[in-house]
Amino acid sequence: MNWLSGSQGVVLTAYHPSGKDQAVGESHAKGDEEATCSRRYGQYTMNQESSTKVTEKPPFDRSSSQDSLDELSMEDYWMEVENIKRSSENGQEDQEVVVVKEPGEGELEEEWLKEAGLSNLFGESADDPQESMVFLSTLTRTQAAAVQKRVETVSQTLRKKNKQYHIPDVRDIFAQQRESKEKSPDGSELQSVRTNENKHQGEDDQAHGKVVDAKELIPSVPEDTPASETDINLEVSFAEQAVNQKESFKDKTQRSRRNDASLPSFRLPKDKTGTTRIGDLAPQDMKKVCRLALVELTALYDVLGIELKQQKAVKVKTKDSGLFGIPLTVLLEQDQKKVPGTRIPLIFQKLISRIEEGGLETEGLLRIPGAAIRIKNLCQELEAKFYEGTFNWESVKQHDAASLLKLFLRELPHPLLSVEYLKAFQAVQNLPTKKEQLQALNLLVILLPDANRDTLKALLEFLQRVIDNKEKNKMTVVNVAMVMAPNLFMCHGLGLKSTEQQEFVMAAGTANTMHLLIKYQQLLWTIPKFIVNQVRKHNTENQRKDKKAMKKLLKKMAYDREKYEKQDKTASDADVPQGVIRVQAPHLSKVSMAIQLTEELKASDVLARFLSQESGVAQTLKKGEVFLYEIGGNIGERCLDDCTYMKDLHQLNPNAEWVIKPKPV
Repeated sequence: MNWLSGSQGVVLTAYHPSGKDQAVGESHAKGDEEATCSRRYGQYTMNQESSTKVTEKPPFDRSSSQDSLDELSMEDYWMEVENIKRSSENGQEDQEVVVVKEPGEGELEEEWLKEAGLSNLFGESADDPQESMVFLSTLTRTQAAAVQKRVETVSQTLRKKNKQYHIPDVRDIFAQQRESKEKSPDGSELQSVRTNENKHQGEDDQAHGKVVDAKELIPSVPEDTPASETDINLEVSFAEQAVNQKESFKDKTQRSRRNDASLPSFRLPKDKTGTTRIGDLAPQDMKKVCRLALVELTALYDVLGIELKQQKAVKVKTKDSGLFGIPLTVLLEQDQKKVPGTRIPLIFQKLISRIEEGGLETEGLLRIPGAAIRIKNLCQELEAKFYEGTFNWESVKQHDAASLLKLFLRELPHPLLSVEYLKAFQAVQNLPTKKEQLQALNLLVILLPDANRDTLKALLEFLQRVIDNKEKNKMTVVNVAMVMAPNLFMCHGLGLKSTEQQEFVMAAGTANTMHLLIKYQQLLWTIPKFIVNQVRKHNTENQRKDKKAMKKLLKKMAYDREKYEKQDKTASDADVPQGVIRVQAPHLSKVSMAIQLTEELKASDVLARFLSQESGVAQTLKKGEVFLYEIGGNIGERCLDDCTYMKDLHQLNPNAEWVIKPKPV
């Protein structure tokens, strides 16, 4: 059976030792199961030797000086591959193999432009072309170059097809920007920001260079090795930072890659206008964020010389009800009929809670598989009884629940990391520095569909809780990454084949990506400030155009301009003196309050003033149940974190309204 596992369309092929072995016995003593796994790995390696004539030490083997933990970790990976193979051979139905026609380069770029909201650049969209022009005006130099490259490719393709679409030259669109000094989205000069970024060059974890050897991708230092904290710059485009870093390394000797696997402790610098996380923005602004994230990710990969081609979503024949092998969106529609507002599949939540009920201190948790026949029977029983509420969860052993959790992820018709971006996740391993790998993962998480992103977040949080008990369960972040990588990156076959070397490189690479996802999960759900600033600029430009249109309309209707401007100001604005904001709280007993802005006033202070005045039933409201929102002005709606300095944010968005309310489900 073939499994997709590569940024080059690689397939990781798992060979069964005999091809006819029966299922693992129904009863395994807990102490025997690890030995069984080791035996399977030995059989797998022997079979590889006999069928592909590999040498005694496969390409992923490390030198004799390497930590023994690494060799054990890679063994965990291949044992997991073997367990997956056994599971599929013992009753799990394969999805129908879909033969996918490889799209041409022009078709891929057309899809890219459509997803970026720029399809009207090649004449097939009914969207407002002015909207695209506004969007393009917010882009950085590297983002504009990424768009230009795709438009030119599409233009050449259409000319070859003799299509007479008028395609504007993006070089003309950005000519004015190139003539003047480049500016960042918030209006500051980009060159000065780059100079500032240079001050942190020595803190980066490695030099700029391509990864070509699988062994360099495998963590080779103890996890607890102390590492200095490095700030992640969220104010400057990641691609612009990469350009600056490449320039700084010209005519310099590249630093040693010896400590490549030592993961730095990255942190987010404090931002007085507040950190924005996924879920904090209104849908209309989040849509713009996703468009910008796609352009930024593409620009970053372009700058670093990494090919980024999206995989087109394919139609796979799936069930329209059930638990396993169901699209996430369909599964959530089922669940929301039972529990309105559900964002993470109920079966997924229940399996995690069942594992935790057994205790996260269990040695070999996630690594030791449940018996294959028992897993098959439990699947069938869950399908029949889960929604009826008659399934006996007491009969599910802890290792069985872990096997079911991994099976759920593998059986998704489309991978949790999405068909479109699975290759991009895999290509993260080829980015030169850990910082750039983290930046790419940040953008990829933003681009995931809501259902995939929410489920991934729940999974990573659970894996971290497992790792927190590593002293007893012997499951370090490296072990967990090795075990979980095959379950997230193996996608049901598209009929592609790979060389043995590609398999080993991809195995190490996907495990490395899994390691990063777990290690830096607290940072990955942050929306970079430079993207939020671009959204603000986009909104401001749209408002300016709307105001111009409104003025023309008012003139035609013979309205007095002075009268219009007076009507435009609300009574509350007139009543609030300069340096004071009025905060509305329609859900609280104190529905409005004028608050004096000071240098030290934070969003948490504003909330505290309102909550301290609550009484009766409303007094039960706690911090974390209601939030302060920035609404209007140059943003649609944004939930503020507690550390936001109100005076600084008010200066950034003076026309915003301030409202305290619960966060929507």
